[in-house]
Amino acid sequence: MWKNIDKNTLELLILKHFSEEKSNITFYPITTGKFNASFIVKLKNRDLVLRIAPPQDTGLIFYEKNMMAQEPGIHRIVRGKKGIPVPEIYIYDTSHSIVDSDYIIMEKIDGITATDAHFLTKNQWDNVLYQIGEYLRELHSITAEEYGYLGEHHPMEPQKDWASAFRVMWNKMVNQIVDVEGYSKMEGEFFTELLDKYIEIFKHNPASSLLHMDIWHQNIILDRSGKIVGIVDWDRALWGDVEIEFSVLDYCGISESPFWKGYGKERNASENAHLRNVFYLLYEIQKYIVIYATRRYNPMIKEQYKNQVFRIAESVKRKNN
Repeated sequence: MWKNIDKNTLELLILKHFSEEKSNITFYPITTGKFNASFIVKLKNRDLVLRIAPPQDTGLIFYEKNMMAQEPGIHRIVRGKKGIPVPEIYIYDTSHSIVDSDYIIMEKIDGITATDAHFLTKNQWDNVLYQIGEYLRELHSITAEEYGYLGEHHPMEPQKDWASAFRVMWNKMVNQIVDVEGYSKMEGEFFTELLDKYIEIFKHNPASSLLHMDIWHQNIILDRSGKIVGIVDWDRALWGDVEIEFSVLDYCGISESPFWKGYGKERNASENAHLRNVFYLLYEIQKYIVIYATRRYNPMIKEQYKNQVFRIAESVKRKNN
């Protein structure tokens, strides 16, 4: 199992870049992470976080391949706003000289994840959601000229408009599900044609905003009072329509009333926006078909996600016939 890296190897990864730390290095696995192998590294005078990317044969979604490559650049962009609390990345090593994976060594932010903040009162939790809204409003103000996954991992060609970008993303996802036998060829064609039928509603000319795309409790770091002191795991970042970020927030239980107060803008409630949200939700859920067909191999759970996707897709088809 690639996550069970021995202590001697972990020490070599640290000492390669911090050669002055020659003794008393302690590693504590971060067990909540489901993608990278992550460790808290306790040194004599400071703590670090070590994140090791999975091998390329792990069964990765198309945009996950080498996605750690975009994280240093995203961190620099976001840290440049001087408002959003993002840890500093010290090292991004792609040499594979010690382990056959890329890895990052970064600042450790003192605090606990929102997952572990069970002691917060309702008012305190509402304030956490309010803060997330404020930070995402700031994040979404960062824009680019092109759309899609624009990072150094290069999972797609940048597109000049959002409809083209989402079509590329959607078709890559569907084709990969066919490749791992999550969909039959005919089922894959159904989903490709479904988006083609509604592609006009994605031509609403949104700005190409920077989107985190993985805001959930585990990626929010809090102090004991409920103040957000860190937002982490930026490797899935995407440039495009803010509405797709909102769909992920819906799925993760973040987009409640206090979030919208912090965000400071009302959500588009039009019929077309609602329909786009359904497609964005389908895009988010379909990834689990790949995941449970490959790296978390479980045919039963894979079929459960597939059935959920088809129920949603069929409801779109019936409603709009």
